[in-house]
Amino acid sequence: MQSKGITNPRNTKGFNEIFVYDLADWIYRYYIDPIIHDTSYNPVDTVTWAIVLGLAVLGLVRLFQHLKLEMDERLALYTLPFVLAGSSLRVIEDARLVSPPASYLLITPLIFFVVFFVAASCLLLSRMILGAEFYRAYAAIGLIWTALNLAFLTTAGFQNLWVIPAVFLLGTTITAGILLVRRRLNWLRFLDDKFNLMIIYAHMLDASSTYIGVDWFSYYEKHVVPTFLINLTGSSSIMYPLKLLVLLPALSIIDRSIEDQSLRDLTKLTLITLGLAPAARNALRLALGV
Repeated sequence: MQSKGITNPRNTKGFNEIFVYDLADWIYRYYIDPIIHDTSYNPVDTVTWAIVLGLAVLGLVRLFQHLKLEMDERLALYTLPFVLAGSSLRVIEDARLVSPPASYLLITPLIFFVVFFVAASCLLLSRMILGAEFYRAYAAIGLIWTALNLAFLTTAGFQNLWVIPAVFLLGTTITAGILLVRRRLNWLRFLDDKFNLMIIYAHMLDASSTYIGVDWFSYYEKHVVPTFLINLTGSSSIMYPLKLLVLLPALSIIDRSIEDQSLRDLTKLTLITLGLAPAARNALRLALGV
């Protein structure tokens, strides 16, 4: 018998145990399981990692301000070798050249934290040692890291090496076509900015790698929205207009709305990374046949 306002401790304990179990099961299903089994993204982890990415960008801006380091196009360009290093590192896991549990660190999104930690450490150390002339040394470390990853990948054996130039040819051709259209449409004048053009080019490479992988090799897309549209249209070529529909207005808004140069350039570096990283990974995977 219970008095009004009094709860049986055993019932509370049972509820707490059920809640904790359900929460743990939910976390495992939406976050841990996709990492362990390297499965497709789901709406929950997609939104979560997008929020984490946004917070990371804001955190980097604060860090750069604290270090009195300006994020500009030059620093963004010299950071790209680390993007390629991250992509090739990811393919090492795809090729099963590393075993669990170490391989879990090479699966998205954990690999982003690994690459970020290494890149940030190299940036800080090179700047601390070389001062204002740290750029080339910083980029050189990223290039060496990429070269070591590629050398390791050769042990898996390349099966379709022609895929890499094919991705570049398709991406370059589409980007050139966009530039021709730009000459006739004045509202696309923001593409005259080299940084913006790099973003478009990176994502056209990504779209090309997806098109070749899905339509030619029967691979599958892992992201939620692209998967829906590919299934709807029957072809991954939908990635080209999809990316342009998102990127063109986004770049225009970024240029007009973000006044802080460091935040603007860091946002653009993030967009380049979101295109170049999967493009390089996809091309390498297809070339290796993994």
